[in-house]
Amino acid sequence: MTPHFDALEIRDPAERERELFERLPRFLSEAVTKAEGLAEWLAGIDLSAVTDRARLARLPVLRKPELLTRQMARPPFGGFVNPDALEGARVFVSPGPIWEIEGGGADPWQAARAFFAAGVRPGARVHNALAYHLTPGGFVLDTGARALGCTVLPAGTGNTDIQVEAAAVFRPDVFAGTPDFLKLMLDRADQAGKDLSSFRIGLVSGGALFPSLREEYRRRGITVLQCYATAEFGVIAYETATADGEPLPGMVINENLIVEIVRPGTDDPVQEGEVGELVVTSLNPAYPLVRFGTGDLSAILPGQSPCGRTNMRIKGWMGRADQRTKIKGMFVDPKQIDELTKREAGIDRARLVVTRKGANDAMELHVEPVEGVALDTGAVEASLRDITKITGRVLVVARGSLPRDGKVIADERDYSD
Repeated sequence: MTPHFDALEIRDPAERERELFERLPRFLSEAVTKAEGLAEWLAGIDLSAVTDRARLARLPVLRKPELLTRQMARPPFGGFVNPDALEGARVFVSPGPIWEIEGGGADPWQAARAFFAAGVRPGARVHNALAYHLTPGGFVLDTGARALGCTVLPAGTGNTDIQVEAAAVFRPDVFAGTPDFLKLMLDRADQAGKDLSSFRIGLVSGGALFPSLREEYRRRGITVLQCYATAEFGVIAYETATADGEPLPGMVINENLIVEIVRPGTDDPVQEGEVGELVVTSLNPAYPLVRFGTGDLSAILPGQSPCGRTNMRIKGWMGRADQRTKIKGMFVDPKQIDELTKREAGIDRARLVVTRKGANDAMELHVEPVEGVALDTGAVEASLRDITKITGRVLVVARGSLPRDGKVIADERDYSD
């Protein structure tokens, strides 16, 4: 059986680069005729001249706060979606809120390659525990697995006991979801006396896969690899492995994407190996984003992967270039914390602290109350859950005790083990 999804993955890198930049000027010229917001963003630029990385780097980076502002001014997509692609399509709203559209084709998010690289083959049974509600995460992996020829159980999030019951009957080969939820299912199955030994492969996203957690899965006979995906592009990069399932360094960039690493807060690419913000240009006619800043930090690894795939590799997710933070697979934005403080009149200042509790993400909202106010922490926790869609604890602290360092979200997770 071939170790690669198709010949595109192993072509000469110069051929890939040439093909992408031959397509890009034509793509951009057509895209601006359909997407008015993109046309305004790139106004005055000679798109026919964008024929290499140096010329691409002269275009401005579009970051999420700017896209959000434009979507609010021209709802729901800010003019960055091709309206012809809306017929028969799914649309989503991710935390922020940011609106997205699912592209056309059987694998619009390009997730099939990630499944294949993880060892999944046609006929496998996939338990997909990413969210199908409002956000595109569930559909990203669902469509990729089905395009590969797998059978998918759209389990979604939550309802752990029901998911364990279903998996014990369905006998899936593959788990798809966040890195920590598989452990939650396995532990719950052990407590309930349910057999989930059918799991052999995991493809995870939406959070950090800690080395200790990966090793625990390996001891249980499950090889787990991760992919890096966003709502705007689907799978941007994915891990590959040796023949015995040992993960190889870095993540391989997906096809049909142009990835750059820029100095945070600027439009300028950094040198190979230097950490910066990951910026993506996608040749997706439904959602033509050009030099879109993901807000995620990474770095380019030198050389090619030993697996034989020839595309650029990145080190993977290395944190956030801004304070917008992914917690339990969902992004939380400083604007949401601001919304909460305005909703709860008794809060003077607030700071969301993100930590790691065992293998799971945990968040705690530290709040300074207005002088003389006794805060109802239960009500604040309910508001936090309502706004972020994530459960967190609220801790009332003394007035003046929160650091005055400009941070609204403090990510204090330790990724070293």
